[in-house]
Amino acid sequence: MPAAKTKPYVVRNSPIHGRGVFATRTIRKGAEIIEYRGQRTTWEIGSERQGRETDDPFHTFLFELDDGRVIDATVRGNAARWINHSCDPNCEALEDDEGRVFIHARRTIRAGDELAYDYRLHVDGRITKAMREAYACRCGARRCRGSLLEEKKRSSKRR
Repeated sequence: MPAAKTKPYVVRNSPIHGRGVFATRTIRKGAEIIEYRGQRTTWEIGSERQGRETDDPFHTFLFELDDGRVIDATVRGNAARWINHSCDPNCEALEDDEGRVFIHARRTIRAGDELAYDYRLHVDGRITKAMREAYACRCGARRCRGSLLEEKKRSSKRR
């Protein structure tokens, strides 16, 4: 019987934010690391649960899917929910044709490195100063954009 493969990551405290996921060995560029798991639900239901597991009401374990639903990792979630945001990420989240999300290495990741991907969070309505502060980025990247939010593109149409 073959020995069980050890996971290439571990969850522990993060200098970026709360908990984080760290490589336990070298992970090669393109490698699939982990699936983002949780309950598939509507944005409305997932939003009602947001912030309940932490003291931060803006902390979220929701992953938006192409079909408009979300994966809510507060319900049956796994270690992937602890992967933090970075403006210079070493990982990317890829959704397959079945609506499953897998985290892949964008570049070679060394043992001890924290795994991170760009959240590019979407919010309805205008992004206010208070929202920017609530979703402030702490990644420390040289070209940090200062926010976990995806900035809305300005329309070039004139009226």
